[in-house]
Amino acid sequence: MIETIKRDRLVALLESAKRYHVAVAGDAMLDVYLLGDVERISPEAPVPVVRVRDRRHAMGGAANVAQNVLALGASCSMVCTVGSDSAGEDLTRMLTYAGACVDGVLPSSKPTTTKTRIVARAQQLVRVDEEDDADANGTATDSLVAAIRTTVRRADALGLEDYNKGVLAPRVIRAAMEEAVARGIPVVVDPKFRNFFEFRGATIFKPNRRELESALGATLDIGSPAALPATCARLGVEHLLLTLGEHGMVLVSADGEVGRIPTTAREVYDVVGAGDTVTAYLATMLAAGATASEAAVIANFAAGVEVGKLGAATVSVDEVVDAYDAYNTDHTHQFAS
Repeated sequence: MIETIKRDRLVALLESAKRYHVAVAGDAMLDVYLLGDVERISPEAPVPVVRVRDRRHAMGGAANVAQNVLALGASCSMVCTVGSDSAGEDLTRMLTYAGACVDGVLPSSKPTTTKTRIVARAQQLVRVDEEDDADANGTATDSLVAAIRTTVRRADALGLEDYNKGVLAPRVIRAAMEEAVARGIPVVVDPKFRNFFEFRGATIFKPNRRELESALGATLDIGSPAALPATCARLGVEHLLLTLGEHGMVLVSADGEVGRIPTTAREVYDVVGAGDTVTAYLATMLAAGATASEAAVIANFAAGVEVGKLGAATVSVDEVVDAYDAYNTDHTHQFAS
């Protein structure tokens, strides 16, 4: 079954986002872009010499989820850690400027996770990661648990963005899930391998194919997805949203229903941040009363817009509506021809 949504319903859900508050917790990071030109090879080693013309900072990871929630018009509270460094100051300032509540942005003895990409002629030449990905422990975990419980208590939905950088340690995850279940609010999880099976009770669990196969220790036959509902039961989640890149998404419900969502991207320029955008749209649309199917379809349109931009970027309500209209116009013409 191909999942879809009517235009008036899509618009109504998007426009209602401003009435809701979404909590986002997970690994926030600073993305640094060094943009320049390459005109020669270094005499010191067989590598290009990049003359930097511009330097840009962007919010990555869970911080990118938060800024996409805010771009939708919803309000957002952030729970994460930052180091006592310039990157942490930049990230906190950017979150504040975007309009996020940063009461849950906690200081850490670890450095702020920073990813620096060197780009020339629209091609990424190298990425440099600065990070300490050990799980939070001791008093750091206590502070995160307290912050996430306080934040979730005033939220209409919760998005958990796990990059295995240490914020979403098992005890923090359990506190988040317990509080969300007690509140009766939807939870969207973008998992990584370290704590893959810790999110029981999630509303939508959103791995990509490689992550799911790695966790299950088996190759998935997407052409015959009959086994996927059993995966929902094993994970203890209501819905499994499997992202498949250029092949779109597959939405699997615990009751055995399987739906397909084709990609809507017109141009793929950079896939960085697309998963964060999907998490933000899923959580916000569920808060607004969308079904899992409706939320997934809308998030898929948002992802199709995001991959046409450089780096982690926001996607507006108007851009999603325009993408919906363009996609349906294209397919109407194809059908007519």
